[in-house]
Amino acid sequence: MAGNQTRKISAASARAHTRSKQKRGNSFTMIVQIAVGVLVGIFGFVYLAVRAPSPRMCGSPGGPPVTSPRVKLGDGRHLSYKERGVAKDEAKHKVIVSHGFDDSKDFNLPISEELLKELQIYILSYDRAGYGESDPNPSRSVKSEAFDIQELADILQVGQKFYVIGISVGAYSGWSCLKYIPHRLSGVALVVPFVNYWWPCFPLKLSKEAFNKLLVQDQWTIRVAHYAPWLLHWWMTQKWFPSMSAMEGKIEIFSPSDINIIKRMSGTPMEGQEKVRQQGEHECLHRDMMAAYGKWEFHPMDLSNPFPNDNEGSVHIWQGYEDKAIPFELNRYLSEQLPWIQYHEVQDAGHLLIYNATYCESIFKALVSS
Repeated sequence: MAGNQTRKISAASARAHTRSKQKRGNSFTMIVQIAVGVLVGIFGFVYLAVRAPSPRMCGSPGGPPVTSPRVKLGDGRHLSYKERGVAKDEAKHKVIVSHGFDDSKDFNLPISEELLKELQIYILSYDRAGYGESDPNPSRSVKSEAFDIQELADILQVGQKFYVIGISVGAYSGWSCLKYIPHRLSGVALVVPFVNYWWPCFPLKLSKEAFNKLLVQDQWTIRVAHYAPWLLHWWMTQKWFPSMSAMEGKIEIFSPSDINIIKRMSGTPMEGQEKVRQQGEHECLHRDMMAAYGKWEFHPMDLSNPFPNDNEGSVHIWQGYEDKAIPFELNRYLSEQLPWIQYHEVQDAGHLLIYNATYCESIFKALVSS
């Protein structure tokens, strides 16, 4: 009798133990499921945060309209362009202009029509990939910039030789042309040209000192563009930390001469400015920074003089001494190491140097008269 009772108690105990194990197992499974759900949610949130939205391409259903002339490139993309000056077939000098960051083909070059006629200059400006009405280029790179220019020139029958002016970040198009299509160039002017702080041609101390002159928020933004380009869209759109000062309109990045230019220009509406980012900031601004500050296939010291013989052409750097966006020390150093570059350091000018009519006209005169 006692034995039967003992067996019953043991069986009950075993069943209780089994139920306890099942409960613990169910609890553990539930915890694992919750953890997996949380992780999936976090990864989903991160994916959506770093993933850029699809572009609103001009001419596509629901996209902005096409209002400017465009050419179709070999890869199917379109480049929007604008012409100015002497008629192309009558011009002695053909100049292709690559605009700067957060700008477009429609920016106003303060050069008089009289001077353009006197010097027989034809100007072709274009929206770089993703800007304005030019289609985005997901494969955009430093190298692709040169071949966009070359193909644009060929489709519009600009001629075998042409000049290139690159402004600010748009100057990497000029460096690209010097590397990949030097045989097509009559001359190049790099105006307040962007610098990549990771070019190995810079002495480390000089590069660090120049980099540290930038606002801290710009330093971090440039670091993200260089080291983690896949994170740049999130960085530029998150609200926890400041990103690019230029997009926030911070006055600290401008010199006194820049501020005077901004005041003068503020009363005149900027033509086409509303179109600059219309296809998405990632396609124009973010991809621009990713290409410019990423890893290059070359650096300026790898280049050879494209005009070894006199009167063939010339390369110029125009740098404002007061420029707070591009420290003058780096472009001065490049010109010292590359004596075939004519260096013009303007003492009382900042980053908006080209919007000063006197300097703008001097840039064109020096370029086409060499």
